[in-house]
Amino acid sequence: MPVDMDMPKEAESNDKFIVKYRQQYYDLSRFMHKHPGGINTLKGLNSGDMTARFLKAPPHSDAAMYLMREYKIDPEDSRKPKSSQRETLHHDEDETLRQRPRETEDKNNNQVDESMEHLVDWSKAMLPQIANITDCYDEWVHKPVDRPLRLFEPWYLEMCTKTPWWLVPLFWIPVIVKCALEEFTSAWQDSNQLAVFTGYFLFGVLLWSFLEYTLHRWVFHVKLSSKSGSWLCTFHFMIHGLHHKVPFDPMRLVFPPLPGAVLAAIIYTPLSFVLSHPRVVLSGALAGYLCYDMMHYYLHYGNPSLGAFVHMKRYHHHHHFSHQTLGYGISSPLWDVVFKTRIHLRKLRYQLRWS
Repeated sequence: MPVDMDMPKEAESNDKFIVKYRQQYYDLSRFMHKHPGGINTLKGLNSGDMTARFLKAPPHSDAAMYLMREYKIDPEDSRKPKSSQRETLHHDEDETLRQRPRETEDKNNNQVDESMEHLVDWSKAMLPQIANITDCYDEWVHKPVDRPLRLFEPWYLEMCTKTPWWLVPLFWIPVIVKCALEEFTSAWQDSNQLAVFTGYFLFGVLLWSFLEYTLHRWVFHVKLSSKSGSWLCTFHFMIHGLHHKVPFDPMRLVFPPLPGAVLAAIIYTPLSFVLSHPRVVLSGALAGYLCYDMMHYYLHYGNPSLGAFVHMKRYHHHHHFSHQTLGYGISSPLWDVVFKTRIHLRKLRYQLRWS
């Protein structure tokens, strides 16, 4: 499985990828490597009309249709296809549309949601503006965009909200080793005690998977309404809402180490009074968290080839764009199965790839 944890390939080429959909033009060059369906889904569409293929595809969600607005361009900016290619495309499209009954077209494939981005000023810090849109915050935050987002106005606060993926293992691996090393060193000569400590470590990993699910479902996706207060909406946006609003921001896909350490201390303190060998359990939980954070980044920007990881990437994309009240497990679907929030994916007809 090739793992490329470098920055996403947003600006690797100046070449445009222009497509036409229902008399509108879109430049997908920034989106190709982010497309949940993989770049091979877009094969052969450059400088062509994608309407017929789009209508044949499984219906796109409201979130996906909203995201489509981000790549819309003026017709004069589009790159015209060759005449022979254009004539063939138009002929195929007309033939397909004539044969396809109108009533079978999904409503989401016929129109793009009206934009709500006029409610905020994207040139300013976003967090102070959330209090002004509480009436429609829940709807707005689940309509994704692909653009830079500034959370805080002061640069020193904004800097703390952005985390490169490599900083997480750099910070947490020494902590995990320190927590586990002393306990395991003392038990190295006693096979029974070593087995017990290994069990505690694995219990810590399992504990993290449960925390991952519960935090994601009941804290990060707390139920909001038009009556939710400004403080709750602002808090939600800061801890998770921004990730659903700008899901392609590579600097906000992993949890910053400093608030992570505070959260770990809050969870660890009460558990240390009821658990035997709490440091071993903590090391296991932190190891589980580290795997989760690295996997989360990889599911957004990696190019998995193994079937299990392709499934996990598709599963997480469906959580973002189709089933935002399901699929809370990221590193494991275990608790989604237990709590009946699993997303059932359709079987693929071909192998997806993202680079």
